[in-house]
Amino acid sequence: MKTGYLIDMDGVIYRENQLIPGAVDFVDALLSTGTPFLFLTNNSAPTGEDLTVRLKHLGITGLGPKHFYTSAMNTADFLAEIHPNCTAFVVGEGGLLAALHERKIANDAIHPNYVVVGEGAATTEKLTKAHELIEKGARLVATNPDNWCPVSSEKTRPGAGAIASYLEASTGRRAYYLGKPNGYMFHRARVRLTETALNSAEQVAMIGDTMETDIRGAVEAGLLAYLVLTGSTKLEDVGDYVYQPTRILHSVAELVEEVKTGQPAPFADSPFFTHAKNGAHKHGNRHQTDILALHKPRPRPAMTK
Repeated sequence: MKTGYLIDMDGVIYRENQLIPGAVDFVDALLSTGTPFLFLTNNSAPTGEDLTVRLKHLGITGLGPKHFYTSAMNTADFLAEIHPNCTAFVVGEGGLLAALHERKIANDAIHPNYVVVGEGAATTEKLTKAHELIEKGARLVATNPDNWCPVSSEKTRPGAGAIASYLEASTGRRAYYLGKPNGYMFHRARVRLTETALNSAEQVAMIGDTMETDIRGAVEAGLLAYLVLTGSTKLEDVGDYVYQPTRILHSVAELVEEVKTGQPAPFADSPFFTHAKNGAHKHGNRHQTDILALHKPRPRPAMTK
């Protein structure tokens, strides 16, 4: 069965500007076999061209802008679909501005239909202007719900979700959050995957490192959900979630031979769980990792990060 892949980037392909071992072989296998794939990121700041260059500098070649779908592109697609010829005041960076421009959504600082919030560029002046426009009737849209984004293993930065929350608090208006895990992100990504693929996929898998966005969104969209442990999620944390991944992998390196041969690896549901009765392997069953959470008291999370 031909599988297409939606692939998160940070924590799956690279970490802190360092490629994760096996990432180059994985992308090479996708390209050489003509496997449908699309990189899916909540980061609204870069364009597809920016991401192409970034991965090239890291050592991954053969990619182009068509291989990337960002939350900025998703936001532009959404607004163009539900409100043709709308205008927007943007609190964000180049990738968001470019995506809106491509979908003919004009920048409007006088009487916009929407205030659109992405990563970066959240100066006091911009936030004050956004606040005023929302009070005048503009609707608030955020490219993604991420409150913070990793910069390094010891450093984070505010995300679009945090900036939108600020405006929610100041205006009393609720934002609409696009990006992962919103189902519209996965719907549009699947459409784009079909449009750009040389070969059609019979099933689609989301590969990600975050339970709250990648895995939740995939489960709710009815996709296969592959969790890799090279990013933000630890194995012992998986059992805390009601929804569960289809597979848990050390890294994307474990998928290289599978992509090349088209055959699922032995015990493909996960290298960590082999609970199938009588040794039989049932491909596709979602993991129930509650056993990892039993008898292990967990501290109450902090109210703020």
